[in-house]
Amino acid sequence: MKEFLSNDTCPIRSILDRLGDKWSILIFLTLSTNGTMRFNEINRSIGDISHRMLTVTLRTLEEDGLISRKIYAEVPPRVEYKLTELG
Repeated sequence: MKEFLSNDTCPIRSILDRLGDKWSILIFLTLSTNGTMRFNEINRSIGDISHRMLTVTLRTLEEDGLISRKIYAEVPPRVEYKLTELG
């Protein structure tokens, strides 16, 4: 029987950790269905996610290169999110 790599070196475990949580999956589904969306649109679409959890999840997915964030220099500021090619 083959053994899997430890948690620190296994790339599959890293991918599952990132994509396996329910908020990441719901954000991916929402953005893939609706395309480019603003923060409040994503929040309303998912419904039961807190603002803090949505913010943290979006930042993490952006750091991983799975979604992109575009900030418009307007008053009030407008920020849009969409999936990247990798996402």
